[in-house]
Amino acid sequence: MSTNRITRFPRPAVLVALVTTAIALIGVGTALAATPAAQAFHEQPLVPGTPCTVTANACVDLDSKQSWLFEGGKITHGPVPVAIGGPGKETPVGHSLRVYRKEELHRSGEYTATNGEPAPMPWSVFFQDGGIAFHEGRVDTPSAGCVRLTKENAMTWYNNLEVGDQVQVVSAAAVHAARG
Repeated sequence: MSTNRITRFPRPAVLVALVTTAIALIGVGTALAATPAAQAFHEQPLVPGTPCTVTANACVDLDSKQSWLFEGGKITHGPVPVAIGGPGKETPVGHSLRVYRKEELHRSGEYTATNGEPAPMPWSVFFQDGGIAFHEGRVDTPSAGCVRLTKENAMTWYNNLEVGDQVQVVSAAAVHAARG
């Protein structure tokens, strides 16, 4: 016995309404997912003289190319000059990044030194996926996304930051514009 089936397609207006609703729900989900961290950042007071909040342990301002260490919402070191990522290799922005690993004598798995060996990244404090870290290096040329510090400052960041500590990488201009 054969059954004739008629396939019905939704009317264009119904289809448009379904697609619009789906896009709206995706947008709401994305907005809700991003809201808690961004809202928490905007609700916390800034450490005076910096673009980062009192919850941070380390702060990087991409605009001034400076970094600070905080304890209890007060500056303990800094500001110090840093190198940040250049075009196409920008240092990632984040309000609630976390230190997840430290290596005193790390060598890059991505870049090589002039002798062909993996590039040294002494005093590495990793805080973002993709191997993004604070580490010793030149502060007068762009990095490949890491935050480079002088040897003395890299050692200080390494000795003062612990796994789990919060790192904020921000644009001071954007922070101040968002806060009015």
